[in-house]
Amino acid sequence: MGEHDVNLPQSEAASQAFMKNLLDEVRIFARMLEKPELFESGVRRIGAEQEMFLVDRSGRPANLSGPMLAKLSDPHFTTELAQFNLEANLSPQVLGGNCLRRMEEECLDLVGKAREAARAEGGEVLLTGILPTILQSDLSLDNMTPNPRYRALNDAVIGLKGGEVHVLIKGADELDIRHDNVMLEAVNTSFQVHFQVHPKEFANLYNIAQVVTAPVLAAAVNSPLLLGKRLWKETRIAVFQHSVDARSVTHQARGNRPRVHFGDDWVRESVLEIIKEDIARFRVMLTTEIDETAVEEFNAGKAPCFKALRLHNGTVYRWNRACYGVNDGLAHLRIENRVLPSGPTVLDEVANAAFFFGLLSGLSHAIPDVRERMKFADAKTNFLAAARRGLKAQFTWFDGRTYSAQELLLKELLPEARRGLLEMDIDPEDVDRYLNVVEERVRKGATGSDWALRSLEAMGDRGTTDQRMKALCRGQLRMQLEEKPVGTWDLVDLEEAPDWRDSYRTVGQFMTTDLFTVRPEDLVDFAASLMDWEHIRHVPVEDNQGMLVGLVSHRALLRMVAEGKSSEREPVAVSSIMKRDPLTVEPGTKTLDAIRLMKDKRVGCLPVVENGKLVGIVTERDLVFVAAKLVEEQLKNS
Repeated sequence: MGEHDVNLPQSEAASQAFMKNLLDEVRIFARMLEKPELFESGVRRIGAEQEMFLVDRSGRPANLSGPMLAKLSDPHFTTELAQFNLEANLSPQVLGGNCLRRMEEECLDLVGKAREAARAEGGEVLLTGILPTILQSDLSLDNMTPNPRYRALNDAVIGLKGGEVHVLIKGADELDIRHDNVMLEAVNTSFQVHFQVHPKEFANLYNIAQVVTAPVLAAAVNSPLLLGKRLWKETRIAVFQHSVDARSVTHQARGNRPRVHFGDDWVRESVLEIIKEDIARFRVMLTTEIDETAVEEFNAGKAPCFKALRLHNGTVYRWNRACYGVNDGLAHLRIENRVLPSGPTVLDEVANAAFFFGLLSGLSHAIPDVRERMKFADAKTNFLAAARRGLKAQFTWFDGRTYSAQELLLKELLPEARRGLLEMDIDPEDVDRYLNVVEERVRKGATGSDWALRSLEAMGDRGTTDQRMKALCRGQLRMQLEEKPVGTWDLVDLEEAPDWRDSYRTVGQFMTTDLFTVRPEDLVDFAASLMDWEHIRHVPVEDNQGMLVGLVSHRALLRMVAEGKSSEREPVAVSSIMKRDPLTVEPGTKTLDAIRLMKDKRVGCLPVVENGKLVGIVTERDLVFVAAKLVEEQLKNS
């Protein structure tokens, strides 16, 4: 997550001082680009960042990063936004020979160390793009890592936005939620890869990275679910754009870009185009103290660290980000690809990285300038299509030709990546090892997202959503530990879920969320029809803002009939018979407490509300199922 010693701008003077440093650094950087000898040359390095989820025995998020980092005491590991996430930074590798195998071995070693530390705390490590079991209630500031940078980022985003984060994502299902902080970002974990480039070759290699991101993503998708909803094949892409979107309603209406974006045009000549555009378009959110200015460092003959520039760059989230660094006194540039998800296995991740690196190398030799062969709008459309549809996407490729994702990958890009890796002197055995993993996935149509969705389909309506999500997590973990690539995975079954009682401890785990509701002004006849058609005995009454205002029960309808009101000629509104201020519970209410409440108050259902808004309902029928399971289990054990 970058520099930790940061602040919100404390005053106009502090903000102006930081901006002066930022502009000075841009000018110094422009002077450096005129002297290529100041940048490392003759070597190309690759690297990666492994993000991971920390979970408990049932697959739910577990706030373990603090004690784990204390146990690990290893500089490769660092915090992430949430306490249930962790990041491991892999060592840079010189591109060539067995570098990919070394990357895989180091990643396995680091993930293994993290697993040991997690298990010592009663938890586990799971590599997945979005954790299937995560709930919106997990995304509170209480679960944020206690680091000033993260709180400053939250305050800056929410302050600039001027209100809640609104997330609307449409896939097979629809997710429409509002959230009051940036912790939505914590539902995402990635495998970010780095590719070192020289300033002279930056423009073409960056443009190629933009082109190939779509097909590489299509073969790598691993995040089809969020909050129990089937959304995009790589839902991380949509979520991340929403989570740190600092645009106010006014700025959105004006068409201002979100901070998470793909870009709007090719790079023509220099990385400086990206840097200037990001400063021009995105306000400074965070500042930091500058001990030695870039001017002082440059005049002293040192490669500047560009502290202000790197901090601002860290608050603009291009999917292919230009990064600057200093190594052994020499400056270097990197392209950081941020689209690849964590998991399904380390082998799958390194295979995805190998595919990306191979395409960068192969196409840079084959196509001197991709701008002459493809419209930028097509590259951007391809990216969104890959995120939405994975291997089912349709792409517009070079010279306007159209392909299905599978056809393009198998006929054109996997052979091109193979040539590119061999041109970089990667060991031929390793080229086969990693690209064969991608090829098997593509031929079978078996990405991580495809596996998860097919597993859910096979489970059908058995169990609760909570049980099905936990079964997915357990299945992912089991096969991840075997380090078998996802293209070979069997579908998971509901039996994979932990003890069924873990899915019934709170009402939020099994409440009905697909609700039929009425408004106070609706006809009673409509409420009665709903009960008849949908075989339900209770209908919540909500206003236009989703606030619960009453409840209509079948008993209220029977009472109305007994009193002769149903035969009146004048229409009868729901408001005249509904029970106002009904008993309610929250999603976190313990199931036993809900049972006692229903028994003591002699009610047949409990609407579930959060901040006054209706989010679900629990009825006698739901609790009879729980009781029946308990009786069945007790009889079996007696």
